Amino acid sequence: MIDLVAKSHAAGQSHERARFLTVAEVAGQLRVSTMTVYRLIKAGQLASVRVGKSYRVREDDVDRYLASTYTQAG
Repeated sequence: MIDLVAKSHAAGQSHERARFLTVAEVAGQLRVSTMTVYRLIKAGQLASVRVGKSYRVREDDVDRYLASTYTQAG
């Protein structure tokens, strides 16, 4: 655990622990179905961690996904 904190600090990340969201929470934030979130995970577009039989997604990864798919209208 100490090594992970040291590495994240060296990489410029904060000491705070990452907040993990369920697939349902991600779907609610993105206003899509849970199936859409599962498809994004399976396609490799949204990073996730497998915990038992379910998936968890870091809040930072949701933000990163949104930033990468953001397009400007006009």
